[in-house]
Amino acid sequence: MRVRIAHRTTYAYATPARSIIQALRLTPRSHDSQRVFDWRIDLNVDCRLAPGEDAFGNIVHTFSAEGPLSSVTISVDGEVETFDAAGVVRGCVDRFPPELYLRDTPLTAADSSIRDFAMAAAASQTAPLDRLHALMASIFERMTFDADPTNSGTTAGEAFALGRGVCQDFAHIFIACARQVGIPARYVSGYFLRTDGVLNQDAGHAWAEAWIAEIGWVGFDCANGVCPHEQHIRIACGLDYLGAAPVRGSRNGGGDETLEVAVRVTEAQHQSQA
Repeated sequence: MRVRIAHRTTYAYATPARSIIQALRLTPRSHDSQRVFDWRIDLNVDCRLAPGEDAFGNIVHTFSAEGPLSSVTISVDGEVETFDAAGVVRGCVDRFPPELYLRDTPLTAADSSIRDFAMAAAASQTAPLDRLHALMASIFERMTFDADPTNSGTTAGEAFALGRGVCQDFAHIFIACARQVGIPARYVSGYFLRTDGVLNQDAGHAWAEAWIAEIGWVGFDCANGVCPHEQHIRIACGLDYLGAAPVRGSRNGGGDETLEVAVRVTEAQHQSQA
């Protein structure tokens, strides 16, 4: 499947910012289940995008701009061909042993409620893959998708107590549960082609990957109750949201900040002949 992505992020400032610096994890890599055909990042400010990689092997572009800046718009346009690999991820850049992804972070630490939930959900299964599917099914059943009550700083424990959240929260809860039962897990940011006719979205997507020794990394999209397939476009990974956030940075001045995000994910009209 060929998928087109158009992603616009605009930061507007109440008073002009004197300067800004940002790191962008907005560029996918090709691997066994996706091929990047074209990808472009544009900015509405005068600056140079410096490409690089972070410790996790994610492609990162950094830039700084001098003000006065009343707004900054980051535009991403690209096309990716995807393949259904039943959630199995191979051919990615992996710089750390899987055991690193057993490490808790403030966003993914399991509290007593999550620990009890994880142990109960996985208790009926012995094989790691079956335990992970049981965790995903239990989270999908227990949690309600709701964009209102949580934000980028909400922890797994807070979202779990609310019983509501967005894909970031579902992923953090799954990661906390998987690590609780001794399985390495990591956060993944990307995009999702919806099948309900909704083309315009107000954010990207997120899911988790867990390590199974006999298979490798396998994805689990708890917000949709499925393993990632050809409708998922993988961008970056990390221990939690902060390690894979599409945009992170800081600014000097600017007063209050408003953020507008528009994401459009569509199936491309032409298909690969390979």
